[in-house]
Amino acid sequence: MSPAPKSPAAASASVPALRPVFQQLTQRMESTANDFRNALAAIRTGRASVHLLDTVRAEYYGTEMPLNQLATINAPEPQMLTVQPFDVSALPAIEKAIRTADLGLNPGNDGKLIRIPIPPLTAERRQSLVKALHKILEDHRTGLRNIRRDGNEAVKKLKTAKSIGEDDEKRALDDVQKLTEAEQAKIDEMAAAKEKEITTL
Repeated sequence: MSPAPKSPAAASASVPALRPVFQQLTQRMESTANDFRNALAAIRTGRASVHLLDTVRAEYYGTEMPLNQLATINAPEPQMLTVQPFDVSALPAIEKAIRTADLGLNPGNDGKLIRIPIPPLTAERRQSLVKALHKILEDHRTGLRNIRRDGNEAVKKLKTAKSIGEDDEKRALDDVQKLTEAEQAKIDEMAAAKEKEITTL
């Protein structure tokens, strides 16, 4: 079995003074990639996905709560979602939240279960979703660039304080860039897969 690939920051992270910098950088960049993954899950395609309702929150006894804390969400068919409230009295609030969530969905209920047909996407809606996807991607790219800037500043401060030498600084700045590029490639790949999902008829 081949060993796991080394992190782009592995060399710099082995320098004691740089270790906390790269631990924080890695955590922040991975968090940005995870946030992007969650944002993509909430973008509707022509197929039913339980993640489609991830961003929907409904009021329950005066508190706004995520749907998955109020109901069981299933995709029993490719074009159908069902939402089964744990407390049937929450059904009207859940249905209203789905209807007003700007997802283009039109839920109906039988008094116990909410059924949400997933209509096929129009060409216009597909274009609109791709545009929204690109905006989310650019926001997260900007987030990664900001984290890179913070990392570079932290490395330079260590050099100014003489906690690291010139060679370590040069290597660390290079590793910050490699780490940024690796996370950037990750979110670009996710975005390309999602765009294909949206545009495939």
